[in-house]
Amino acid sequence: MNDIIQATDDYVLNLFKDKLPTSCLYHNYTHTKRVFKSINEIIENSEVDEKEAHILQLAALLHDSGYITHTDGHEVESARIAREFLKSQDVDKNIIEEVEKCILSTKFDIEPNNHLEEMIRDADASHFGKDYFQEASEFLRQELIAQDIKNYSPKEWRNENIRVLIEDHQFYTEYAMKNWQPVKEQNLAKLIKTRKKEKKKIRKEKIKAELKAKYKDASPERGIQTFYRVALRNHIKLSDIADTKANILLSVNAIIISLVLANLLSKLDTNPFLIVPSAIFVVSSTISMILAVIATRPNVTRGEFTEEDVKNKTVNLTFFGNFHKMELSQYQWAIEELLKDRDYVYSSLTKDLYFLGKVLDRKYRILRWTYTIFVIGIIVSIIAFAVSFGLSEQPVSVDTLVN
Repeated sequence: MNDIIQATDDYVLNLFKDKLPTSCLYHNYTHTKRVFKSINEIIENSEVDEKEAHILQLAALLHDSGYITHTDGHEVESARIAREFLKSQDVDKNIIEEVEKCILSTKFDIEPNNHLEEMIRDADASHFGKDYFQEASEFLRQELIAQDIKNYSPKEWRNENIRVLIEDHQFYTEYAMKNWQPVKEQNLAKLIKTRKKEKKKIRKEKIKAELKAKYKDASPERGIQTFYRVALRNHIKLSDIADTKANILLSVNAIIISLVLANLLSKLDTNPFLIVPSAIFVVSSTISMILAVIATRPNVTRGEFTEEDVKNKTVNLTFFGNFHKMELSQYQWAIEELLKDRDYVYSSLTKDLYFLGKVLDRKYRILRWTYTIFVIGIIVSIIAFAVSFGLSEQPVSVDTLVN
């Protein structure tokens, strides 16, 4: 019989090689050999005689041979092919009949009638309790798609596997129950865990989409907030620039006045013609300094408000000058009242924006006059020095001024 087993193995290999459609990605020689290996595991760990072992081995090798012609009802075709081949090999008629019965029992929706049929059923479905379950399952899904039987998505196929493992499949033999059932349960647990993760992911994506839609609907509100934020930031930046320019003018003019007083004042007694241009120089620089100070000089506000001011929405609580003299509790109460009223919040921001603009207008107008006076003073002073040197009877050299 060992020769018959080998001959059957070679026959199935060549049969699949020559006639099996390429769409059979799962039901092929690889699957056949896996079932053959599984049936041998059961045989080695069960009480079966030699004849029964050979019947099971032949059935395992030939059980999917019918796939060379069609998939639906392939068990009947597999039994026919097995009968014809085994007859050609002069196999005993009783063995052939038992092999046919075993092959027909691999149909998934029927119950096995005896222990041989239970063994071949367990071997045929052994991939449920193997580490290569995921790989085999995916090949079966792709086969169903390639043969236009059913186009399962990965999600649908996972749910179908869970349903089959829970509702439709069971192991019959003691060996399978002991050795393959625990792995089957692990494979089932992995499928359920993956489904839970996907559901959780879908739930998160749904919440994210809802939040996105919510914020999208609130986009006008966000646009208003962005407007105030950008406008106020720009006003503050322009105010910083104005203060920086004023500080530069203060520093430059202070240096000019210091140099003039240190170097020219002692020369005026002997060089009276330098009085007028020096005076113009000092006066223009002094005026520039005064204007720069005025530009940066803060206005003093009363820093108080009344409960009536808050209720009438006449106080701007976003500007420190309106509350710096108030108690913390009073200010907290006022802010709470402000935050209850959306229009009051925007009104306060608008006032803050407006008055910042007024302050900027004042600063830049004064700075414009400051720069104008500074430039004119420098030009007029230089011209005055030139005229004074030209009209003087005793010109004074630059070295004399410096020394």
